[in-house]
Amino acid sequence: MVYNFKVFKKCAPNGKVTLYMGKRDFVDHVSGVEPIDGIIVLDDEYVRDNRKVFGQVVCSFRYGREEDEVMGLNFQKELCLASEQIYPRPEKSDKEQTKLQERLLKKLGSNAVPFTFNISPNAPSSVTLQQGEDDNGDPCGVSYYVKIFAGDSETDRTHRRSTVTLGIRKIQFAPTKQGQQPCTVVRKDFMLSPGELELEVTLDKQLYLHGERIGVNICIRNNSNKMVKKIKAMIQQGVDVVLFQNGSYRNTVASLETSEGCPIQPGSCLQKVMYLTPLLSSNKQRRGVALDGQIKRQEQCLASTTLLAQPDQRDAFGIIVSYAVKVKLFLGALGGELSAELPFVLMHPKPGSKAKVIHADSQADVETFRQDTVDQQASVDFD
Repeated sequence: MVYNFKVFKKCAPNGKVTLYMGKRDFVDHVSGVEPIDGIIVLDDEYVRDNRKVFGQVVCSFRYGREEDEVMGLNFQKELCLASEQIYPRPEKSDKEQTKLQERLLKKLGSNAVPFTFNISPNAPSSVTLQQGEDDNGDPCGVSYYVKIFAGDSETDRTHRRSTVTLGIRKIQFAPTKQGQQPCTVVRKDFMLSPGELELEVTLDKQLYLHGERIGVNICIRNNSNKMVKKIKAMIQQGVDVVLFQNGSYRNTVASLETSEGCPIQPGSCLQKVMYLTPLLSSNKQRRGVALDGQIKRQEQCLASTTLLAQPDQRDAFGIIVSYAVKVKLFLGALGGELSAELPFVLMHPKPGSKAKVIHADSQADVETFRQDTVDQQASVDFD
């Protein structure tokens, strides 16, 4: 059977509340985030008793290892980005239903209720920090989930049996237009020595896609009396962990060192291109490398560059990822080093914009999740 669209399904442990969602990846367009929509189906008992059912979009930020949580310490913060009562539905609701919601409402019957949440574009993107070989528990990073529960109010303490959660991701795709070509020139002069050493670094473009080879164009003009003995090019991933106070570090995700064309004698020049490809396969088991957020067992890759509408105004909650090419010249013990950096953007391409048409007789491929826990679980596909 050919399926026209896919639906994700998860039930509460008591089987009274069932959540359906058409997708789990929601795109951040910098100026706004796609609405988070879906359908819930209530048991006849809940409908008959007019039980209140609420929905929330929760952002969870783990900034410490779970195994280190002792003596009451907790290295996890949760922020509710959207919350509202789904059932009984408000009398006046001006939210338009999507084609998928309309199709599911007809398919699932009178106990089906639609919902739509909107979150701020300033919310952080889904990012996971890679664990070390010996680390256990949930990885550090930012994750999202939709939470549906039955209760008396939005702030009511949720009961595990009547709660269903489903992990989602907030992601960004590469912009359609390239920026200015990155280029930088640095110079170094030497005490008690005439002349200076000049290093010019240029990239072919500003925006690269994951898996794409990056060509680093290097031009060295040695007008000093020092010799350049070695050249090293690196791609560094910058990770800014923002939680009330900034903490940042860098990971070298690709590097290449060469002595070809060296030593560069005084008065001579050298032009060369060094190619680097940042891949997760070269950085497996390296603790702290930022990866794209993960919602189930799937192939991961290095985290994409975080695009900010206003780079100077960073949230007090989240992880910001950036990339830069760094070229370093080694001049020996007495001459020291000369280095230059160029930032660039590394992202996934935007998928085709042609939307799938959902007809009245469309068939759905339902992906169901285990219901014996409120945590995100591995999914099982079935026909």
